[in-house]
Amino acid sequence: MSETLEEPQPDQQLQPAAEEASPEPERDPARAELEREGEIAADYLETLLDIADLDGDLEVDVEGDRAAVAIVDSEEGTVPRNLVGPSAQVLESLQELARLAVQAETGQRSRLMLDVGGYRAERRASLVSLARRIAEEVKEAGERRELEPMSAFERKVVHDEVLAAGLTSESEGEEPYRHVVVLPAS
Repeated sequence: MSETLEEPQPDQQLQPAAEEASPEPERDPARAELEREGEIAADYLETLLDIADLDGDLEVDVEGDRAAVAIVDSEEGTVPRNLVGPSAQVLESLQELARLAVQAETGQRSRLMLDVGGYRAERRASLVSLARRIAEEVKEAGERRELEPMSAFERKVVHDEVLAAGLTSESEGEEPYRHVVVLPAS
């Protein structure tokens, strides 16, 4: 007795057995919540951009333990730099508004980070360079150095870089004048 294989019908799809048996990968619930925060913030910011008739696309990501939203150039035009503002005050305000929108939706405080037109990446690179230079000066002179007032984000970048250089640093002062002090090795 000979066996015949049934020919697949045109509307049937052939799936390899390994694919049928493999379950869908589980999603990390913490990452899914951060992605949701980013989407809520992006929807809010998109509405603001539309109201103000400003160009820009929104990108949502997760960086470490934070949602990250970036307003980037679009096909219609570039992101206006006035969304950063002097001393990044407008950027910080937009970030806080986006965090509040997330909190209103989720009931949880968000640590979302917002970037506009690559400003934070450029500022981070500048701060890393500054921190390395100041760390070398403190090592050579053996004297503490105080830096200009910075946002919490900026201070964190400097603290991390000073630590990597083998020195310690601390923040002093009250907002908005809180600043980093780089200390010589003991």
